[in-house]
Amino acid sequence: MSPYIDPSTASAVIDLDAFAANIETLRAHVAPAAVMVVVKADAYGHGLLECARAARDAGADWLGVATPGEALALRAAGDRGLLLAWLYGPQEDLTPLLAAEVDVSAQSVDQLDRIAAGARAVGRRARVHLKIDTGLSRNGATAAEWPAICAGARCAEQAGVVEVVGVWSHLASADEPGAVSVGAQQEAFENAYRVALQAGLQPAIRHLANSAGAMIWPETRYDLVRLGIATYGIEPDAGIADLAGISLRPVMRLRAQLVNVKAVATGAGVSYGHTWHAPAPATLGLVPLGYGDGIPRRAGNRAEVGWRGRRAPIRGRVCMDQFVVELVDRQLSAASPVVEVGEEVTLFGPGDHGEPTAAEWAGWCDTIGYEIVTRIGSRVPRVYLRRSASGDSAAAEGEGG
Repeated sequence: MSPYIDPSTASAVIDLDAFAANIETLRAHVAPAAVMVVVKADAYGHGLLECARAARDAGADWLGVATPGEALALRAAGDRGLLLAWLYGPQEDLTPLLAAEVDVSAQSVDQLDRIAAGARAVGRRARVHLKIDTGLSRNGATAAEWPAICAGARCAEQAGVVEVVGVWSHLASADEPGAVSVGAQQEAFENAYRVALQAGLQPAIRHLANSAGAMIWPETRYDLVRLGIATYGIEPDAGIADLAGISLRPVMRLRAQLVNVKAVATGAGVSYGHTWHAPAPATLGLVPLGYGDGIPRRAGNRAEVGWRGRRAPIRGRVCMDQFVVELVDRQLSAASPVVEVGEEVTLFGPGDHGEPTAAEWAGWCDTIGYEIVTRIGSRVPRVYLRRSASGDSAAAEGEGG
């Protein structure tokens, strides 16, 4: 589906060179572990197909997605590399996934049975990663369930319908330096791996580390690390990149043109509910993005945008399609604004020109950087930047979102 906002009016500009550089930096940091770049949730809002291609070009050994639909979209676009999907419902047909040679996760005997049936139906041996819950209490088999799952997987292997290629889990608090849970989860993971070996399985791939684990907990890297938010240039938590001794660059810049500019008098109320009143004559600009595009409503009277190398604060509530900023400049006169409709503001970006970052928006909105970028909706066009062989920057409009 094409985006519904003209890219000149507003767009999310995706720097694929920065994305590739982040991947290369992280690959060097975690070597010799292999790297899975996670592109679920439309590549965290950056565009599934474009980022998947860029990740492969940057040397990603694997791609990871949550849902079968995401995996099949990659296959339909021509991706043929190693690919894992791990989240599906009890009534989903897994045969298209298996026919497309996508690795699948299993956490129960029932899921193994469904995978085995699907493998028989398509005439292809299924590649399976068994997931153990090591302490996140989310997805994955419990320690009590694990021996039966391993035994069932071994039977399916002997029947020739399944190959267990991996054992995996997920860390709960890797973004907290010194967290005792990391060591406890690692011990549980290694115990589960031993049980799998005792059952006669020979999984070649162990993967436990997410971005934070890969960055600052080297003992959790094992054979493969799953890199998500860090590849998009956003730290799992503040200070993690510094602890790791690496530098990452934000990949998304969300920008828009001002579509209206007006002067208001002292006392003027702004936006729904008049939660802000001008304490003095003010110049206001209208930004054509709102909570319908993923701008957090909580940003009202809290967040700022970049404008003319300085910051412009949001005034009043964020609406579905728009919000208002105060354009504070000593050269402006409330009686005769010199700001032009069409001037650009940057909601967040790398911070090169004084604009806020996604991490700052996360702080203002009491959330995490993951949510800030992932929630940017399909109405906002993605514009992809990449450097040509001659060194010149090139841009291409995309339809991700």
